[in-house]
Amino acid sequence: MAPLETSDRPGAGVIALDSRIIVRVIGDDRASFLHGMCTADVKSAQFGAILPALFLTEHAHVIADAFIWVTGDALLLDIDADAWTRTRTHLERLLVADDVEFEEAGTLVIIDVEGPAAAVPAPWNFIEAGGARVGNLPRFGGPAVSMIRPRDSVDSTIATILAKTPGSRRIDTSELEAIRIENGVARVGVDTTDKTIALEACLNRSISFNKGCYLGQETIERATARGGLKKRMFGLKFNTADVPQAGAILTLEGKEVGRVTSSVRSPRFGEIGLAILHHSAWTHGTELKLGEDGVATVSDLPFAQSLTS
Repeated sequence: MAPLETSDRPGAGVIALDSRIIVRVIGDDRASFLHGMCTADVKSAQFGAILPALFLTEHAHVIADAFIWVTGDALLLDIDADAWTRTRTHLERLLVADDVEFEEAGTLVIIDVEGPAAAVPAPWNFIEAGGARVGNLPRFGGPAVSMIRPRDSVDSTIATILAKTPGSRRIDTSELEAIRIENGVARVGVDTTDKTIALEACLNRSISFNKGCYLGQETIERATARGGLKKRMFGLKFNTADVPQAGAILTLEGKEVGRVTSSVRSPRFGEIGLAILHHSAWTHGTELKLGEDGVATVSDLPFAQSLTS
């Protein structure tokens, strides 16, 4: 793999995503079933595609997000392990006469390499090489490579990446959080609740607006056509010495307009966070009261675009 570098993060950050699992979706009806159950255009996808997808309730509330790797004999769900528990229950409740089965591939692990994807296909595509699936997958919002590898080869694979990629190093989940928040990517279950509509969390990259019918589509269509959203996720730049805790109340002119959902001390931008805000606070640069005496300034996302322009 060629060196992965940016001006802000030289080299590459490498980590095994142990909290995620791969689920093989098999059966003749797998594409048509998932097409109707998620926001991705599964029916039109070709071999080698990676589809960002959401599983929604009929009211477009977010159940889980996932990435679908399209192979010749299966659809591979790349999904958080805890989220898969509730997603499987949701899908099996709607699975009637379809020829579809779910197989949890416990022997597979995802390795994430954060940095420009110089040696793989275009974004949202993968190749199969050397017993691995290697995809150009910006899962946390920045350029990155994901590899699906057997569990018993993870250590040797990471060692090879580190040896062949100048400036590379292992990173931990806190660094992934910084990348995610800097890029304004909502984390389902952290920045969302079971009542959050997908568009409120700015999860548009995972929604195909041109596909056919799917669960939750009517609500998405109404909100898109009428511009009826009253809440939406924005970035926050804090003036506090410490990073605020999730749940910290944000007010504007004495009225609560949201609560901090994610926060981090970014090496690039300082103390930043995310919140789903009432429409009265949607203007970039608006100052919100944070708790008793703090200030949070509203920022468009991603931070790289809004804070350096």
